[in-house]
Amino acid sequence: MPNTSQKYLPAQARRAATVQSVIELAARCNPADITTAAIAQHMQLTQGALFRHFPNKEAIWDAVMSYACETLLARIDAATAQTDGPLAALHAMFQAHVDFIVDHPGIPRILFAELQHDHPTPAKSQVQGLLAHYREKLLGHARRGIDQGELHSALDLDALPVLFVGMIQGLVIQSMLAGDIQRMQHQAPAVFTLFCQGIKACP
Repeated sequence: MPNTSQKYLPAQARRAATVQSVIELAARCNPADITTAAIAQHMQLTQGALFRHFPNKEAIWDAVMSYACETLLARIDAATAQTDGPLAALHAMFQAHVDFIVDHPGIPRILFAELQHDHPTPAKSQVQGLLAHYREKLLGHARRGIDQGELHSALDLDALPVLFVGMIQGLVIQSMLAGDIQRMQHQAPAVFTLFCQGIKACP
């Protein structure tokens, strides 16, 4: 029986609730197996009610990625705004990303599944846009760090984003294999400390 509180949600709230439902489902099952029927059932709605707000499953995935990208970038901006130097900003950016994944474990699972498609999709385009903005923010902090003498003057700015994102991806994969997403938060400080040893300016 449909949930009365869900049934009469305004359109924007319904879309937001759908996005959160997909993320919750993805945290405990294969995103490729999530059907619109499963989403509707999770929300205690009919598929007809779901399709009044999304024309198809691809549009739902696009909305999920849009939420993920906007929320992650907003968290990073909020975290780095409180810092007092480029290296501290990089640390805040790293920690904000780790915390975001721990709070939304379904998102990296959706992302990995989406990137397996060999054809362009709106969701994949969202991720590409996210990476471009992410790289821009990261390099902005790195360049300031070089200018202020905090970071090594010969720092490879092409390799830096690859390594930075790769550290987080490695933490995600190992935590997923261990079946404990919280493990990321325990391992992250040591990983970032090791990263810093390679980028800090020599005393």
